[in-house]
Amino acid sequence: MAAPTGLDELAAAVGQAAAERTPLRLRGGGSKDFYGGLLAGDVLELAGYRGIVAYEPTELYVTARCGTPLAEVEAALAEQGQMLACEPPGFGRGTIGGAVAAGLSGPRRQQAGPLRDFVLGVKLIDGMGQILDFGGQVMKNVAGYDVSRLVAGSLGTLGLIAEVSLKVLPRPAAEITLGFDADEAEAIARLNRWGGQPLPLSASFWCDGLLLLRLSGAAAAVAAARAKLGGEPIHDDGAFWQGIRDQSHPAFASDILWRLALPTTTPPLALPGLRAIEWGGGQRWLAGDLESTAVRAAAARAGGHAVLFRGPESLRCREGAFAPLEPGLLALHRRVKKVFDPQGIFNPGRLYAEL
Repeated sequence: MAAPTGLDELAAAVGQAAAERTPLRLRGGGSKDFYGGLLAGDVLELAGYRGIVAYEPTELYVTARCGTPLAEVEAALAEQGQMLACEPPGFGRGTIGGAVAAGLSGPRRQQAGPLRDFVLGVKLIDGMGQILDFGGQVMKNVAGYDVSRLVAGSLGTLGLIAEVSLKVLPRPAAEITLGFDADEAEAIARLNRWGGQPLPLSASFWCDGLLLLRLSGAAAAVAAARAKLGGEPIHDDGAFWQGIRDQSHPAFASDILWRLALPTTTPPLALPGLRAIEWGGGQRWLAGDLESTAVRAAAARAGGHAVLFRGPESLRCREGAFAPLEPGLLALHRRVKKVFDPQGIFNPGRLYAEL
């Protein structure tokens, strides 16, 4: 299918697919094809619908079309000393629409919160080709059902996110990275102890016995925290944390990668393949061909869940990328899907096999 460059063209393409009941695979930069389940349907390229629609630094928001490269948006923000505080990963060629559809957040989520909390509004094309507007460009405009945030992380299964408005924040005045020698248990203990203190911790990363902390904020606050914590200052021009964000760090170098979301106080799990710990202990990465039932059961016992974040498509389809839904939640997902996508044309099987 040819790549549309206009909103009406996108809507017409969706409307035609709905009329013919042709499944569509929505694709921006293709940077997250590894994530989620089945890749099915005729590819609808979205990279042609691009550009920043509105950016008001004083109002702290930016609106961009779905095919706009994430790097382009961030470059515009950087010129004004601002940023997307949740640091969504772009994996080299990601788009702003793909970032919202995937709902992934980077290292700064520990301080700033998840991507969905920064979504102010979306222009959505539903499964019948209708163009719908939800939310707005400032926080006070959010009312009723918050569909804008509902589509964040839906992997394009509810609609085509044609445009999105995101809250932006000023870049910190000062930033430093500190290193500490610590095994897994000690790293978790330190992260939870420091997490309960008024420290400007914006990111953490543990791997192979080394715990790294990023401090961000006012210069005085960063200096005071550095003096209190000690540790070894690590030179970083931004490349290290960018490598964590986009997973170019060696810790993520595996064909099969599991992401566990757990309470930060969870002690070390009796599972092989631990590669890294992030988000103050709340996100843990395991690599290797692990038994999915054991991984998901261990995460559930700890009060969390496990995602098969990366793996061969055959494995993701067989095991399911995401933990199976309880019957009640699955029924709710199906009802929501039916409202937005009656013919079931958007990214079938990408989120769950049943959708």
